Amino acid sequence: MQNMGSSAPVYNTAGRPLHYPLSSGIDYKLATRQASRITAMFAKALAFVLFAAPFLVSAAPAELEASIDTSTHCGQWDVVTASQYSLLLDQWGKDGATSGSQCASLVSLSGSTISWKTNWTWTGGSGVKSFTNIQLNQGINKQLSAISSMPTTWQWSQSTSGTVVADVAYDLFTSNTAGGSNVNEIMIWLANFNAGPISSQYGSDGKPVPVASSISLAGHTWNLYSGSNGANNVFSFLPTSGTITSFSGDLKPFFTYLTQHEGVSTSQYLVTAQAGTEPTSGSATLTTSAYSLAIN
Repeated sequence: MQNMGSSAPVYNTAGRPLHYPLSSGIDYKLATRQASRITAMFAKALAFVLFAAPFLVSAAPAELEASIDTSTHCGQWDVVTASQYSLLLDQWGKDGATSGSQCASLVSLSGSTISWKTNWTWTGGSGVKSFTNIQLNQGINKQLSAISSMPTTWQWSQSTSGTVVADVAYDLFTSNTAGGSNVNEIMIWLANFNAGPISSQYGSDGKPVPVASSISLAGHTWNLYSGSNGANNVFSFLPTSGTITSFSGDLKPFFTYLTQHEGVSTSQYLVTAQAGTEPTSGSATLTTSAYSLAIN
């Protein structure tokens, strides 16, 4: 460091000059006021930073809308993946129709909330033509005993042309092993448009008979139907009345009910978690404005 001699000012630790050499020609009072002003400004700036820092750190950044494929897909087995979700057209029963088609597209993805839509027209045949759905790919293959919660929201609407036969439902499958073959199918219907669940019992009027009635779960009341589709045990929860177009709740209690009352083992693995529509006939457009599901 160079030695500046006696012509250099001396500062205290706050940055204010203790004295200037007389030979410097600097007005001591003016220099002192300027230094004091600078020190005060620095103190104010430091105080603001200390005050604002906790807010700046804790403020959560706004969720950005992800860039996804929003083009329309109409192929029988088309799949479109966006983050933790996949859109599956899954037109597994289309060969049973005399005519018809179905298309679907993603609309947006923001954080864990996805929106999508599908339109379909099917004629002929009494069976289900498809299950176009959103599938969760994250958190599956957990044993039921290891799942603490399954929070979900689903807001949707449907416009129809004439009479339709369809349902809008969650569709979940369990297996004896992680990634294994399906053993149990659990459906949670939010809407029943002239369709009907699989059942082992039917009344004299031809309608399915529930194995349990008026079950309170996730803020709604349900009837439970049980039967077989030839390959899996099928448990279907249907609202006791009306249609649920805005659902928000936890799906875990539905599994808890089945393990406590219907003999489903807690050692079963959840291998598939989907939500969509099963059309049989008619024309409709299903629009999901917001959907989310997590497995904790």
